[in-house]
Amino acid sequence: MGERLEYAVVMAVLGVLRLLPYRLRVRLAGRVMVWLSGPLGLRRRVRANLALVQPDLASDTVAALERAVPDTIGRVFAEVFSPEGLAAQARGAPITGDGAEALERARRAGRPVIVVSGHIGNYDAFRTALILEGHRVGALYRPFNNRLFDRRYRAAMEANGGVLFARGQQGMADMVRHLRGGGVLAILIDQHMDQGAPLRFFGKTAMTATSVADLALKYDAELLPVYGIRRPDGIGFDLIAEAPVAHSDPLTMTQALNDSLERQVRAHMGQWIWTHRRWKAPRNRLGRGAARGNRPGAG
Repeated sequence: MGERLEYAVVMAVLGVLRLLPYRLRVRLAGRVMVWLSGPLGLRRRVRANLALVQPDLASDTVAALERAVPDTIGRVFAEVFSPEGLAAQARGAPITGDGAEALERARRAGRPVIVVSGHIGNYDAFRTALILEGHRVGALYRPFNNRLFDRRYRAAMEANGGVLFARGQQGMADMVRHLRGGGVLAILIDQHMDQGAPLRFFGKTAMTATSVADLALKYDAELLPVYGIRRPDGIGFDLIAEAPVAHSDPLTMTQALNDSLERQVRAHMGQWIWTHRRWKAPRNRLGRGAARGNRPGAG
């Protein structure tokens, strides 16, 4: 019953938003989330994370970020459930950066590619753009606890032709099969992982899964940091593919991904989801967590 009530509320909100034109829908969703950010505790989480890793920020800057981050969350929510509108924005945005040519070379050669991003801008804008350009794209995701909402989310994410791999034994098997067949795999790596390695992010220890690097090494896949950075109009995106991460060892490669994301976050502070508990201490001992962080699917 709890799941059904929760789902009904979310669907009611989406139903109202869908009555509006796309641009207004996205802007209103951002505004509503800003209104709700206090009662939901989002502002408190933003303040806590900024105090931890950016303690010298001016108070007015922190206050502005307390509003900007919930606005980003609301906009992404509306965009994910408006796949046709997001596709229109992605279609009009060329992929730029040193990794753009690497993507094309890999497609011509049938070589697998792993594109890695974080919760910044709208991470799905880049995935959608790749699908529209003809790439075979699959994404790894963690299913939502609410099964009704999860089905709706999955349908929205696959509406433009991509495929999702749910974490779990079957999802991992399908993901590996997709990658070995020369597909593109999209993964986000900026959430805390107890079973990850103690790497650095904003000068602090952040437990980070190294599984994406393991996969790149095992299947000779290009490993590219990619981003869908929101433009000043709040609707469009700059799609950026950075230069591929050189193959070396999993820790070095994963730290390079963390460093890339940190640069983007510093440049667009209000577009990263500062509400995640990115720097919390692991429940397991560091030695065990680091050793087990290399298993596929930990990212």
